[in-house]
Order: sequence, then structure tokens, then C-alpha cells
Amino acid sequence: MGRWANKYVIGLTGNIATGKSLVRKMLEHLGALGLDADGLAHQAMSPGAPAYKPVVSAFGRQILSQDGRINRAALAKIVFSSPEALATLERVTHPIIRQAINILVERAQRKVVVIEAIKLLEAGYGEDVDSVWVVDAPPQVVLQRLVTKRKMTEAAARLYMQAQSSQRAKLERADVVIKNGGSLEDVWAQVQTAWNNLPVVAGKPKPPQQVTTVRAEPKKPEPSKPAPAGAKPAAAPARVPAMEITEVHVRRGSPASAGEIAEVLSKLKNQPVSRMDIMMAFGEKAYLLAEANGQIVGIAGMQVENLITRVDEFFIMPGAPVDLIVQGLTKAVEENSKSLESEVAFFFFPIQTTPEEIYRAFVAQDYEAREISDIKVPAWREAAQEVHIDGGAQIYAKKLRAERVLKPL
Repeated sequence: MGRWANKYVIGLTGNIATGKSLVRKMLEHLGALGLDADGLAHQAMSPGAPAYKPVVSAFGRQILSQDGRINRAALAKIVFSSPEALATLERVTHPIIRQAINILVERAQRKVVVIEAIKLLEAGYGEDVDSVWVVDAPPQVVLQRLVTKRKMTEAAARLYMQAQSSQRAKLERADVVIKNGGSLEDVWAQVQTAWNNLPVVAGKPKPPQQVTTVRAEPKKPEPSKPAPAGAKPAAAPARVPAMEITEVHVRRGSPASAGEIAEVLSKLKNQPVSRMDIMMAFGEKAYLLAEANGQIVGIAGMQVENLITRVDEFFIMPGAPVDLIVQGLTKAVEENSKSLESEVAFFFFPIQTTPEEIYRAFVAQDYEAREISDIKVPAWREAAQEVHIDGGAQIYAKKLRAERVLKPL
């Protein structure tokens, strides 16, 4: 049994490029809260965060970039060439990350929590969790991923793989092994099977899907006026148009609905989107689907990573009521974000193609337009800078929580 009596906590590990984050995202789709310990470590070293000053003190100002942030490449070069330096870094960061994880697990609204950490066992997290899951992939597949996806040279990728701790030692400690050398559908099937076998899930009815509903304000009838003398009788009321919508329901899409999402996005983007495109996207984000009158009328593609929500895909069906759908989708994004302990939500819109009425609808939901320079929290600013939209993006933001987990010292 793990250290958290009222939660079931999965420790998720595996060496670089085995697919840990993919499996964590799949578990989030099934209802878990996912925590990225390695991402939290990066946040902890941002200016003003608890590990920033101790790390600079230990390694000197030569690891800082011109803007005062810790240069991760410079720091990595030091710690990967010296076991003593790596031990020093971990001695500074591990207690801070364990404290942050403990806070997040204790107040988590979800009963199952996944802690992803490449050094889960070495850092001692393995003693805290209820089960250890290890993601495994053949070495040649890992090498290919490092070269094609992370743009490493083959020589650098091989050195990086050799510097990793033993994958075999991780597998020997595993309660569950997820093989990630084949198709996404195969990985998804393994994760679903392992999820259904969890003691907090097995034999219990599937919880109802969370649905967010918003309704249009009823229109006030205009006061009747006497008809002018000689006026013709009023015409019969016009038929209700197809996109007359008074109620919107928002549900979270799943990999099972990838084909449906692909079909709708193909229409909204006016370009082909395949089911496999959506399956690949599910490794990074979730899709929230706004439905009305039996059809999908809006989609938001959201990612919650390291306590930050980013929505980089936002579409509304032409002719649908913008205000009502924005209200429904933003409410659903915020509800999902808060259940994942997110601190802030950022929406990104293509500057060249987004109608002004979208912006007005977001202002009505208490979002504010932001430039990168306006975002003062370094971790939030860095997360916003990672989103790239052709032609530039307009950012709308909303703070979701008063306090932060990684508070400055």
C-alpha cells in the first residue's frame, strides 16, 4: 500500500523515449490525475521558484542565460558528465518535487493519480506508490524516436541512451509493463486492460461521463404595439433555423471517438484530418466536444501539463451561436483543468483568421488578452512561448487558482 490512504497512486517510469507521457495521457483519458515529476522539476528551477537559488548557488551563474533563467542545456551538459554533479542537482530538487507531489496528491479530486518520473525508483517515489508501471520499447525504436522526434544525431542519441539508468532494473520492479513498440491502438488496449484491473476500478460500474451543460438566456418578449390603421395581418412566424440553439452539452472525447472527431475537424479546418492524426494528438491533449441538436457544433483541444492549461485548437461551426458555445467550452475547460490542479488557462487563436466576436465572447467569460511579455510567472510564460501558430497567436488567459504549488522561497 502507498503512502496516500485515500488515493490509488501509480508510479509510471521507463527510460527516455519509451513513451511514458503517452501512457500518462491515456490514463488521464480514463479518469486519472497525471503528474509529471520531471516537468515539475523544471518548473521548480524557474526564476522565483523554490529550487532556483539553490541550483544557481550550487553550479554558479555560468548556467544562466541572458534573461536570467537556468539554461537547461548548459546544466544538462554538467550533470550528465559528472555523477557527483547529478547527485548534487537531485539532492536540491527531489525534496522540493516530493513536497509538491504530496500536496497535489492529497488534494486531488480524482481517486487515481499517476506520477510520471524517469527516476521514480532512484528518487524513492517507488516506495510511496501503490503500483509501479514501466513503459518499455525496443532499443532500435527508442533510437529512431530520439533521432526523428527529438532531432538528435544518432551518436548523441546513443550516448544519451547509455547514460540512462538500467531499464532492466526498472522492469524487474514493475507491477505492470506496457509494451510501446507497436501501434497506438495496441498501447491503448494494454492501458485499458491494466486500468480495468486496478483494485479501485475492477468490478465497479463505469462512472457516468462528465457533461457540462449551458443554456441560453430566454429572450424577453418585446412589448406589443398596436398595429397602424390599414396594416396587413402579421405573417406566420418563420420556421426555426437549423442552427437555432438554446442548450449546449460539452463532453470529453476519447480515443474511441477519434474517427468522429477527425470527421468534424476536417470540415471545420477545411482540410483532411485522419483518425490516426487524432490518435496521435491524444498522446498530448484532450478534445472537448460541444454538442447541440444532435451534432457537434464546437471543439476545443486542450492540454494540461505541469499545472498549466493550453488550448491551441478552438473551432465553432459556422452559423452556431458563438457566445453560448464559448461559454460551454470555457466552462468545461475550466472544470477539467481544476480537476487536474491547473493554475492557469491559456487559449491561443490565429490572429489572421479569428473573428472579433470570438474575442468578445471570451471577455464575457472573464478572460483577458495577453502578450507574452504580460505573463509574469516564468513557468507560465515559457509554456505560452512553446505554442506556435502560423501567422502568430492572440492569447486569452484566466487564472484558475489563487495559490501556486511551487511557491517562491
